[in-house]
Amino acid sequence: MWHPEPGWQRLTAGTGSSTVGVWRAGDRVVKRLAAPLPGDPAMLSDPRHVAWWRRPADVALSGVVEDAPGLRSPAALEVEEDDEGVTVWLPQVPERPPAGLFVARCLGEFAGADLGDLPWLARGQLRDRMRMVEHRGGWPTLARTTVADLADHLWRRREAHLEAADALPVVAQHGDPTPSNLHAHDDRGVVALDWATLGTGPVGGDVGYWSLSAREEFEPLVDAYVSGLPDGLATPDQVLLGARVTAVYTALSRAEWALARVATGPGALAGKFKHPSVAPYLRALQRQFPQVEALL
Repeated sequence: MWHPEPGWQRLTAGTGSSTVGVWRAGDRVVKRLAAPLPGDPAMLSDPRHVAWWRRPADVALSGVVEDAPGLRSPAALEVEEDDEGVTVWLPQVPERPPAGLFVARCLGEFAGADLGDLPWLARGQLRDRMRMVEHRGGWPTLARTTVADLADHLWRRREAHLEAADALPVVAQHGDPTPSNLHAHDDRGVVALDWATLGTGPVGGDVGYWSLSAREEFEPLVDAYVSGLPDGLATPDQVLLGARVTAVYTALSRAEWALARVATGPGALAGKFKHPSVAPYLRALQRQFPQVEALL
């Protein structure tokens, strides 16, 4: 059985069904991925699904984003495969957090990257995530909050909004642009270490996702993304729609997930809104209310 070496410093625990963890080993970073076992969800074995278990290794082996515009990966040092999974070795990248508007522009530049037709690229990350939410029963905990009516309306209208996003220009997407994944930059752009959700999706999707954790407001972020897009790839209105649908449905799904984890404990649900594992997701949702209203 695979185990980290003594002396490795754990950076993150497993973040999903496949990621065992991430460690610092001297001047290198080690990411361990576990192969699916019998009985695990089928999505882990689907190369097109956002949850495909070995995409970080596929990205490292392909080198497809090592010289991508705006957003890139450091070249992998080594990829080791065994019967239980894959171990990816990467160089340590010094933390140098980029500004939010700079990230947004770089995400726009990355949207113009040519990823080719690699068989393991995720296709439509938001749709896959919404199917997972559907499998868990939707947003039942939000139905017990003050946003119950708008959540119900948007849940019932989700297919129409997803179809509208699907009709937008399809571009390269990181799929999970968050501060923990985009923690360094230089004069070439942003350096990302986690590429588990790399694929393609509606233009604006990445900046909508980024808006949930960026300090800047939604509109300036969208404008910065548009400024980074290659000429003629999409219109500002198309970017706005893709960003809005992604931000709203992701924010509501995250709020549901956070609330559901504490809902079964003692006490009224409203009394748990300030819980440290819930409050950040509710604040992110509150910041998206103008975008929610635009979709109602």
